[in-house]
Amino acid sequence: MDPWLIWLIVSAVLIVAEIFTLTAALGMLGAAALITAGSAAAGLSPPFQFLLFTVVATVTLLFVRPVAVRHLLQPQAERFGVDALVGKAAYVVSEVTGMDGRVRIGGEEWSARSYDETLVIPRGATVDVMEISGSTAFVYPRE
Repeated sequence: MDPWLIWLIVSAVLIVAEIFTLTAALGMLGAAALITAGSAAAGLSPPFQFLLFTVVATVTLLFVRPVAVRHLLQPQAERFGVDALVGKAAYVVSEVTGMDGRVRIGGEEWSARSYDETLVIPRGATVDVMEISGSTAFVYPRE
C-alpha cells in the first residue's frame, strides 16, 4: 500500500474520531496527517514524512488549537427567544402569587408566578422577569 494512502486513512480516522470527541486535538492531528499524505504523494521519503507530521502536529496543537478552543468556549453574544426576556420589565395584568397570575412582557401576555412564593404582587405593579419556565414567567417586584 502506498504511504500517501496510509496517511490519508490515518487522517480520515482522526477526523472522524474528532467528530465524536470535540476536543480539537484529533482534528489537528488529522490535518497534519492530511498534509503529510500530500507530501508523501509528492515523493517525500518516509523519515521526512514523519518529521513533517511531527512539525505540523506540534505547530497546530500549540498555536491553532488554543485559538479554536477559545472561540468555541466564548459565551453567546446575544440571547434569543425566551432567554431574551429574562431581566426585562413586565406589567402585572392580574394579581401574581406563588400559584398564578398574568403579566405583560413587551406587548405579550404571559402566565406568571411570584419568584418568591410568599409574595403577592398587586395588579398594576412593575416587576422584573427573573426566569422563564415553559410558558410561565417567574417575576419579582421592582423596588
